[in-house]
Amino acid sequence: MRVDAPLGPDLQLAPDTARGLEEAGYAGAWTAEIKNDPFLPLLRAAESTEQLELGTGIAVAFARNPMLVANIGDDLQRFSGGRFILGLGSQIKPHITKRFSMEWSHPAARMREFIAATRAIWASWHEGQPLDFRGDFYTHTLMTPMFDPGPNPHGPPKVFLAGVGERMTEVAGEVCDGFLCHGFTTERYLREVTVPALERGFAKGGRRREDFQISGPAFVVTGATEEAMAASDAATRGQIAFYGSTPAYRPVLELHGWGELQDELTALSKQGRWDEMGGLIDDEVLHTFAVVAEPGAVAAQLQARYGDVIDRIMFYAPYRSDPDTWLPVLAALSAA
Repeated sequence: MRVDAPLGPDLQLAPDTARGLEEAGYAGAWTAEIKNDPFLPLLRAAESTEQLELGTGIAVAFARNPMLVANIGDDLQRFSGGRFILGLGSQIKPHITKRFSMEWSHPAARMREFIAATRAIWASWHEGQPLDFRGDFYTHTLMTPMFDPGPNPHGPPKVFLAGVGERMTEVAGEVCDGFLCHGFTTERYLREVTVPALERGFAKGGRRREDFQISGPAFVVTGATEEAMAASDAATRGQIAFYGSTPAYRPVLELHGWGELQDELTALSKQGRWDEMGGLIDDEVLHTFAVVAEPGAVAAQLQARYGDVIDRIMFYAPYRSDPDTWLPVLAALSAA
């Protein structure tokens, strides 16, 4: 199992952080589009590393267009020597329409076409063929020599897609190289909903599971002291509650018979009572979403849950922790 880590958004720290992750033995480093651009830290990370894979987890596709994504993906693939992974996600409608002021419709179909258009642009650069992509949402029919960077010696980047719902997950299996599980995923949801949806996508796209990677951030509650365990416990309950308040993620709760919890969390979120939401996450819910264990037992529990289904994993720890805490876990999972 490959073990990845978050890179963080700080452009000044990115080179040293990436170098440290590579030296520690992590397979990849990922950025997220939250408060900062997800691509710029990867450029700085590529400067200071040689083997570390570098990916966006995620960049918001619908805040951009395929040409912009094709350009920056090609640039990072060239500069990193073929180590870039383009991880895309749709975000949810309110953010696309109200935060980014972009169009929202038929997200799964639009994402399929977005990725197809991006690949068509890359193909025109690699193969020298006229660009002629005509879809329902995107049209790209102009590429003159002045704007054509030419073939990339490392080939196009791998494309991963994030999702929770079955339709978006099927798209990942059909047209992508990997799938980015959402942090708000349980082992049961992964096995009973996500994997079957990916398999339907594989069948549609004529793809094989062995050529595909499933990446999952796994909630972990751990700490070397009782105080550290308590702090990580509280922070993780709060993060689970935050995700649980989002209507788009309700199917995960409903699978476990916890649909009413989503109503309660949403109500609190609309009242701005964010600090109270974590109190609704009881021990059963916490242990379903997260591995709760002392540091020495974390690797075995993660391996037991996900070892036969996830290809690469990242520790989802929404709290401050000593980086050395994770080194034995990293070593154990990498060797498994």
